Amino acid sequence: MRVEPERVELVYAPDFGEVKEAVRVRLRATVWWRLLRWTAWGGGVLAFLVAGLALLPPSPEPGTTALMTVLGLVAVGCAESLPWATAQSLFRLIRTQGEAHAVVDGDGGRWTSRDSETTIRWPLLPRYVETPRLFVLLTAKQSGTGFAYLPKRGLAGPADEDRLRTLLDRNITRA
Repeated sequence: MRVEPERVELVYAPDFGEVKEAVRVRLRATVWWRLLRWTAWGGGVLAFLVAGLALLPPSPEPGTTALMTVLGLVAVGCAESLPWATAQSLFRLIRTQGEAHAVVDGDGGRWTSRDSETTIRWPLLPRYVETPRLFVLLTAKQSGTGFAYLPKRGLAGPADEDRLRTLLDRNITRA
């Protein structure tokens, strides 16, 4: 008797909220994102302090104040909008492919959509993060910023969520 390997299937349509959540999980898992964000906020605070000092007597400089305020807002605005802009860009590509079909098993995952078929083996995505709506599969810390996501709403039922979690725990580590 041949035993079929355990596998979990998901079928789901693209959802911007899920893409945005997956991008945020990916960014939070990287050192460079935290460094970039803190640098932007630090630069913004510094620019606001310079703007405030430029207004003090004996020679207030409203032009410098305006410039520093704008620079502070731009620094913080860019850092805070990056996850949304990245998710928007990815979602435009994903949305054109329509419904996705994913199969996860002991070897890795296979995603099929209208015009693409992708197979990713576990060594490329060795860790994952679970959120209330998603399983986000991540590349190793040293190898970059790749990720894949599996929305829980794409599972056939609640038992499949536990089966998928068990399958992931068996093959990769929870980050």
